[in-house]
Amino acid sequence: MAEARGGAMGPLVGAIDQGTSSTRFLVFNAKTAELLSYHQVEIQQKFPKEGWVEQDPKEILQSVYECVEKTCEKLKQLNVDIASIKAVGVCNQRETTVVWDKRTGEPLYNALVWLDLRTQSTVERLLKKIPGHNKSFFKNKTGLPLSTYFSAVKLCWLLDNVKEVRQAVQERRALFGTIDTWLIWSLTGGKNGGVHCTDVTNASRTMLFNIHSLEWDTELCKFFGIPMEILPKVRSSSEIYGLMSSGALTGVPISGCLGDQSAALVGQMCFKDGQAKNTYGTGCFLLCNTGQKPAISEHGLLTTVAYKMGRDKPVYYALEGSVAIAGAVVRWLRDNLGIAKSSSEVEKLAAEVGTSYGCYFVPAFSGLYAPYWEPSARGIICGLTQFTNKNHIAFAALEAVCFQTREILDAMNKDCGIPLRQLQVDGGMTNNKILMQLQADILCIPVVKPSMPETTALGAAMAAGAAEGVGVWSLNPADFTAVTSERFEPQINPEESEYRYTRWKKAVQKSMGWETTEPQVDGNCK
Repeated sequence: MAEARGGAMGPLVGAIDQGTSSTRFLVFNAKTAELLSYHQVEIQQKFPKEGWVEQDPKEILQSVYECVEKTCEKLKQLNVDIASIKAVGVCNQRETTVVWDKRTGEPLYNALVWLDLRTQSTVERLLKKIPGHNKSFFKNKTGLPLSTYFSAVKLCWLLDNVKEVRQAVQERRALFGTIDTWLIWSLTGGKNGGVHCTDVTNASRTMLFNIHSLEWDTELCKFFGIPMEILPKVRSSSEIYGLMSSGALTGVPISGCLGDQSAALVGQMCFKDGQAKNTYGTGCFLLCNTGQKPAISEHGLLTTVAYKMGRDKPVYYALEGSVAIAGAVVRWLRDNLGIAKSSSEVEKLAAEVGTSYGCYFVPAFSGLYAPYWEPSARGIICGLTQFTNKNHIAFAALEAVCFQTREILDAMNKDCGIPLRQLQVDGGMTNNKILMQLQADILCIPVVKPSMPETTALGAAMAAGAAEGVGVWSLNPADFTAVTSERFEPQINPEESEYRYTRWKKAVQKSMGWETTEPQVDGNCK
């Protein structure tokens, strides 16, 4: 991070990074991409019933205000003029669904988080309406299989089960959005003229968006029973949406918006076909840029919009492998089992033994995402003996993150036909050196981590700073300063890696088909 700098400094760009477990506001120098300061606030997750995951949209919004104000205070202490902040970008946890009242500005229910499983019965009922009960029926249009993961089924559940939402829709005062939409609307004035919009990357995760025409799809909205007037306007990822309407940055344009995984792809400078990155956050997300043509996966990956860097700029697509539980498994060991007081302690426990001693942990707490899309799976720890202790379980948890990434990489190599020679990584978990070394060992290729791991926020800042009317950030590859990085080379022989991976796949099979019926009953999806 930059040291205190007296006097003048080039233009700065802020980034709101609203993730599943925390909110941050970070400020970068637009000329050097250097991080000057940031503030972070942890976000509470609510689990009202088994499989349900909610957050309070007002708490999320409040955390953004707090992070912006605190970061601005820190900049003043560094003698940095906050008038130098020329734009703000937003990157966000994707698929998380909010419905609010446009007249009062109040949320009509808690946000349903992407991990939430309550919509399983909704998915099953919708499947019955599809010829052959084919969950990939809409894949050519949306790039996505029918799953609890995406916003449309969450919205469907809210319309079915929350009378306040239904009533507000009937009275034409309801607005729907993913977290980016809720934040941009609130930050640009809310009920007093707030801008109701989203960008193409977030829209492509709703299952209501045609990724070819880049528009909301009437057929999909009809299928899910969702009125189109509650949907936000879809814009590019880099343009001025509106101005901040309160606080220290009043009048500064919000001019960048990307779903967090697309933001990390941009922040890692993966602008060429075949370039890929893996982000280790609450979940784990491997994205590979496939250029201006969407590639439909044959091996359980999603096709998603990578970015569209301006109104008149072309759209780029990516293949994505999504893992539901990565950093969340470490949080679970800390909060639910109490075997460690902090994430770094989990790393220490694993380091003390350096092996799982034949113990395998499949953290399918929310079913399995890519490449299986198996909602019936549940978490299991197997291969236990009397010798197994908490250190081995900590090691097995870290190994699970690496095995899940390997499964996705295998699928991506099959779809793309060109095996990756190295993996670019980012996200909070990459600070864990044991994990990074394990990942190189299990993939049998080098893992490369940039020295500045805040690539998700950086991507949002780049989109905001490069927007027409702001123009303080160059996206020309020739202008990029060389990024210093740390490399982790594989240190075990491929045979051992293969043996462990085969055992892992055996454990995955045992986790499937666990949950046979959905005990929670909800209304009928129209």
